[in-house]
Parts: sequence; structure tokens; C-alpha cells
Amino acid sequence: MPARLEIDGGVPLRGSVRVSAAKNAALPALAASLLTAEPVRLTNVPDLVDVRTMVRLVETLGATIRREHGELAAQVARVTNDVAPYDLVSTMRASVLVLGPLVARHGSARVALPGGCAIGVRPIDQHLKGLARLGAEIAIENGYVVARASRLKAARIATDLVTVTGTENLMMAAALAEGTTVIENAAREPEVVDLATLLTAMGARIRGAGTPRVEIEGVSELAGTSHRIIPDRIEAGTLIVAGAITGGDVTVTDLVPDHLSALMAKLGECGVALEVGPTSVRVRGPGRPRAADVTTSPFPGFPTDMQAQVMTLLGLADGQSRVTETIFENRFMHVAELARMGARIETDGAIAVIRGVSCYQGAPVMASDLRASAALVLAGLAAHGRTTVSRVYHLDRGYEGLETKLTALGARIERRA
Repeated sequence: MPARLEIDGGVPLRGSVRVSAAKNAALPALAASLLTAEPVRLTNVPDLVDVRTMVRLVETLGATIRREHGELAAQVARVTNDVAPYDLVSTMRASVLVLGPLVARHGSARVALPGGCAIGVRPIDQHLKGLARLGAEIAIENGYVVARASRLKAARIATDLVTVTGTENLMMAAALAEGTTVIENAAREPEVVDLATLLTAMGARIRGAGTPRVEIEGVSELAGTSHRIIPDRIEAGTLIVAGAITGGDVTVTDLVPDHLSALMAKLGECGVALEVGPTSVRVRGPGRPRAADVTTSPFPGFPTDMQAQVMTLLGLADGQSRVTETIFENRFMHVAELARMGARIETDGAIAVIRGVSCYQGAPVMASDLRASAALVLAGLAAHGRTTVSRVYHLDRGYEGLETKLTALGARIERRA
């Protein structure tokens, strides 16, 4: 039977908790190791299911990987295989990040069309259009993307929509292309900037990362380097909301406050008290949150990956709130489960209207995706009585020891087989 979490709610969380490194920065960093024959040493790497999947994937492509104490050294002396198989790619959409590096260094790639969370279609057409602009021949054969190029040539690429993994894939491919590539409408997320920092340390020439226009001057080869993965802003945000929703007093450390600006502004609007330090945030929960309206948008806007957690907080607010989801079409799958705990939420397409209730009741609930599972854990922490969250394997894809961290803050939460 898959693992579940049992939570006895109603305990205000207190104390200090450290944020782990960002899954969504570690995955492209591992993919970037395919761009060089020299070792790439990554520190502050989170121990997560998705990271282990990416390790297995780059190993199948020829990497030798050593891992110990949060450090990981990857070396791809030679790409020995250009196939990213369906059994790995189907469990994690970010596997598509090996496409750009494989074509750029090896000249060919066969990558299974991706899977991942059940939160929408999330097509990779922007990746494929961009690689075609760089001169790759692209075909879809038997459920695989097949890409070939003798040497990629620089191009101006304007993506139709902002895509984080698309920007990262094209940035990696362009790093070894001939000439200067310009990506317009590039994603500005901190994880994109972190990848650019790594690539630059490897010898890439990149300007404008973190802005909508990124320039990459291609080089003939890249070298190895050492790089520290940035903190996970979504885990940080989830822990901050945990402090707020339980009426607690929690200091969340080892984070980058600038990565959380939109979230903290919204929490302030809800009446949550926040004290921001250089690398920490102290959160004190209000007696009852105030209602607020939220619209998700690409960074630096409000992150879609925090929508479910903040909706859970708004479910207890005094008044009516409205959440508009602009990024993914199926991202309200947590709503039916929150309703089982007493939440009053109605959805219509991309809009959810939340009428705040005074408390949640503990109930058995089921996680449908990574962030939904975090939202249900938060609801359980605040609820009266016991909540059992099943299918927590979703949670393990993106949170490193979440229940251990919450227990250290006083939560009554246990994992059961």
C-alpha cells in the first residue's frame, strides 16, 4: 500500500526550519553535465525522487555519477546513448531537459514525449520550434522526439509563451551553437538564472538571464566546474504558509527573499506578519486571515506552484476570495479534497471562488499532484481532528523530508506505510 501521512491538526507551529535546495534548479543542472566531458560538481543537491530519476537518466546516456552528503559529481566523458526512454521520461516531465544538451554535444537525441504531474497538457512545442530555429531536424517517431544536427547554428528565437524548461533547453543548446543566439520572451525564474550561472562557470557566454531577452554567444566546448544549487522558493513558501495557517511563529531560513516577493506581498494582504532578513523570513499567523484575490503569472508574478497552498489559507479567510489560474488548465484538482474538509470553493474554468470557513475538519483525502499534496498537508495542520493524506509519493517528488521538518516545529504528523 502506498505511503500516507496522518496529521492531528490544531497545533500552532513554532521554531526555525531550514529550506532545502531547489528541485527545479537541480534538474537542469544535471542535464547541463551532458554538455562537457569534464566533471560538473553540484553542491546543496536535494535528495528527491525527481532528482534520483534525473540521475538515472543521465547515467543511461553515459554519465558517471558519485553522490555523497548533498554533493553530486557528474561526468559524461562520452555520450554513449542518445535515447531518453519512456519509462523514465513518463514519470518526470523535466526529463525533456536532456534534449538540447544531447543535440548540441552529440548531434542527435531520441527523447520520449514527457509525462509528469496530471495538471495539464504542458506541451513541448516551444522547445521543438526553438531547436528547429537552431538548425536541428525534428521528427516525432513512435512516441519519441527525434532531433539531429551536425552543429547547431545561432538564431533569434521568440517563444509564443513563457516557458521555463523551454528557455533552459534552448539556453543549453545555444551554449554550443555557432554564433550568437537571442531568446526573446525568455522565462525570468530564479532557476533559469541559476542555470545561466552554472553554464557561465563552465565557460558559456550568456547575457540577460533573468530578463525577457537572453543572449548566448556559442563556444566550441565547455569545461567542468563546481556550483551550489539555489534554495527552493516553493518549499520556502510552503513552510511560510504552514506557519501562517496554524497561527504559529516560524522562522524559515536559508532562502532568498527576493524569490518570494509576490507571495509575501499577498500574504501581507491576508494579514500575515512577516519579518524579512537577508536569508530568512519570520512568519506569525493571524487569528484569521483576510480574504484576497490571487492571479498566477510567470516570475516575478505570483507562482502557480504556490496557488494550491495559498488557496488553502484563503479557505479559512474572513470573506470571499478569488483565485485565477493562468498557467495550467487542471490545477484545481485539490479543490474537491479541500471540500471534504469543509472548504467552500466553487470553480468555473480557470477561476475559483473561495468563501472562507472558520475551520477545517480532519478527513481522509487523496493527493492528485505535487503541490496539491502540499496543500492538503497544510489543511491537515490547521484542521480539527485527524487528516489522512494518501498518495504522498507525489509529495516526495518535490519536498525533502517535509514531515520531518514539520514535526521539528511541533506538528503531529506521521508517515504510515
